Amino acid sequence: MDTLLERNAHTISSEIAWFRRVVDARFEQHGRGEAMAVSAFADAPPTIETRSPYGDLVLSLGLNMAERLVLLLAYLPHVQPNALDPFFIQNRSTGRRFTELGGFLGTAHGGFLPTLETAMFVLAGDNVGARLTYHSLFRSDHPFFTRHIFRISGRVGDEPFLSSPLGLTEEYVERLTTGQGFSPPYSAEFPAQRLTTALEWKDLVLDRATLREVEDIIRWTQFERKLLDEWNLRTRLRRGYRCLFYGPPGTGKTLTASLLGKVTDMPVYRIDLSKVVSKYIGETEKNLASLFDHAEDKHWILFFDEADSLFGKRTETKTANDRHANQQVSYLLQRIEDFPSTVILASNLKGQIDEAFARRFQSVILFKIPAFEERLALWRDCFQNKPYPLAPDVDLTSLARDHELSGGSILNVLRYACLRAVGREPEHIAMDDLLMGVRRELHKEGRL
Repeated sequence: MDTLLERNAHTISSEIAWFRRVVDARFEQHGRGEAMAVSAFADAPPTIETRSPYGDLVLSLGLNMAERLVLLLAYLPHVQPNALDPFFIQNRSTGRRFTELGGFLGTAHGGFLPTLETAMFVLAGDNVGARLTYHSLFRSDHPFFTRHIFRISGRVGDEPFLSSPLGLTEEYVERLTTGQGFSPPYSAEFPAQRLTTALEWKDLVLDRATLREVEDIIRWTQFERKLLDEWNLRTRLRRGYRCLFYGPPGTGKTLTASLLGKVTDMPVYRIDLSKVVSKYIGETEKNLASLFDHAEDKHWILFFDEADSLFGKRTETKTANDRHANQQVSYLLQRIEDFPSTVILASNLKGQIDEAFARRFQSVILFKIPAFEERLALWRDCFQNKPYPLAPDVDLTSLARDHELSGGSILNVLRYACLRAVGREPEHIAMDDLLMGVRRELHKEGRL
């Protein structure tokens, strides 16, 4: 077993043993009809002596006794569910479980699943004053929720708030268990996929002006904290960085976003706008809220490709549909402004983006069809010094000079030429292969 996992297992086992003692004492006290806050009878929590994922979180948040009990209560179904079996006790006079214990049974999980009422029972029992005091642990401004550690869901209608299930988010289950970062899976609640690339920053071919503007994003991620705190700009500048990439398809917008994530060590998530936009009133805003809530406290880059489908110009309000569309744009604008990390919008046409967005971007970057020098670099990067040989008649300089193609189109030519050459004798790429690939690309763009 890994040393880190051994330390983590030791820390969690000590916490569980302490939790069991507290719960046993609570049931004894409750059975005697005594109403006391947990601080009046419980042992002090164990001292965390070694570094471990669980212990590091407890120490970094400075959790007190009550907070540590609630955190462990939410975590136990994932690590030792039988520790909650005492809560299955039934009231003999009514033939059902005690109301004050809260909790519920899952669909597949056979153990006891806690609710906020369960946590309140452990902390306060029947002590009304203690219940009022500990209620602050479940406020939306508590670090449990601002850090998205707890997930409160499943409340039915107007039933009491404390009847809500108490659960950890998937991210913190992973973090407490292994100490590893969590990449949320693609889902209706998080319609985004991680963008990665095998290329490196040196492989990015852009004109100098565009490259300088892109490098400003990197500088912001490197020096944001210094600018806001040490240079005292927090009152004048917002956190995060918002930028628009615009230009023809295939000019490197998506690749640039991927490489920005790679050089800044920030995961890049490409948003599936088809899953976000809904024709039903309020649904788009709900989907966006879920998306941004997942990303709120993460050091992520959100990449909205083909963004004009959602970020398009607002229209004059003539119908309910116009009002609905304008509300979506306004809501999204506010969430982007409040997002503390990096947001990149990509569009083929700048003019399709609402001006209210453009004014709030820190940068608006044009990705042009590459000039001759950039095209030549792209052709050479694709075809020179590669395992697939070139015929003697191949002239990359003339291809770059004579044909205005984007980087994406040149990659398509590469794919086509290699398919033509592979398996034939001699097995090399000829100039005719490249010219035919160029013609196909020009035909697709209506330029042939």
